[in-house]
Amino acid sequence: MSDASSTIDFCTLGMFIIDEIEFPPPKPPATDIVGGAGSYSALGARIFSPPPQSKSVGWIVDCGSDFPDELRDFIASWESGAVIRETPHRLTTRGWNGYGENEHRAFRYMTPKLRLAHEDLKETDLLWAKSFHLICSPLRCIELVKNILELRVIASPTTQRPLFIWEPVPDLCTPEESGNCLEALKYVDVVSPNNGELGGFFGQSTDGAEHVNYRLVESLSDQWLDSGIGPDGKGGVVVRCGKDGCLVTRQGLRAWMPSYHQNGEKVIDPTGGGNGFLGGLAVGLVRRGGVEALQEAAAWGSVSASFAIEQVGMPVLGQGPQGETWNGVSVEERLSEFKEKLGIYVQP
Repeated sequence: MSDASSTIDFCTLGMFIIDEIEFPPPKPPATDIVGGAGSYSALGARIFSPPPQSKSVGWIVDCGSDFPDELRDFIASWESGAVIRETPHRLTTRGWNGYGENEHRAFRYMTPKLRLAHEDLKETDLLWAKSFHLICSPLRCIELVKNILELRVIASPTTQRPLFIWEPVPDLCTPEESGNCLEALKYVDVVSPNNGELGGFFGQSTDGAEHVNYRLVESLSDQWLDSGIGPDGKGGVVVRCGKDGCLVTRQGLRAWMPSYHQNGEKVIDPTGGGNGFLGGLAVGLVRRGGVEALQEAAAWGSVSASFAIEQVGMPVLGQGPQGETWNGVSVEERLSEFKEKLGIYVQP
């Protein structure tokens, strides 16, 4: 298969993790929860991909010797393009999440992690995805893009360039990495940090008293845009700001978009909201015309994130009179309602 015949719209190189979540007493912990950046970004793409389009959502699940059967059934229920790999010589990657006051979250790995790389795409349909979600440091971002493109060219010299959506890993959003970050921006089509990660590269806090510092977020994003994003310099920045929505910028566009949930009543657990946003954003870019459609794609991302944060773990997939639902809600209805509120033209 080559990119011309690919049926894969989206591929994430984020990991699959089984989460254990510990809440403040007296709430009991939650165990064997599907988690990880890979799972949540795949969810975000899958929400907009009912069968048979569900097969266009590519992700990798490494199943260790302890992998629960009920999670196998859960993954199968999505009917996605998941590549399931059996690794019986190891334990599945597991993480502990501890929640304290003011939504403070602590995380640590409970078993060794198995990081994904470009080699994992070899001899799979995922190599020919139309978009890739990368969550990594600046230097690793450059390495992944170069190696993925090289693998594709070796297999098919006339291959087209896919879209690359980069989510910077929080630990390396520092002033020391700012030079590497500017270099990495030249390799991707869209970069999407949260506001804290954006500020981290500049050594500045973007937090305000009650809301983010909107003007500072705009100023720092403009500096990235001015440096040039993507091989043609026409890429975009989407800064995720939690309850304050997101800033969407590219050449000729600057727009603040609210989050879908405007109060905290429906927000049960924010885990995975950002990753889910990027899965929805990526398939929106693929299906609506690339970076030119960045604002509409961000609306898709906001809707994906809204479903991700309405419960602990993943939303419930079901069937309604008009087709597939998540948490009992039609995705298309929620998207249409959101876009109408934003004043974005609703394409058929």
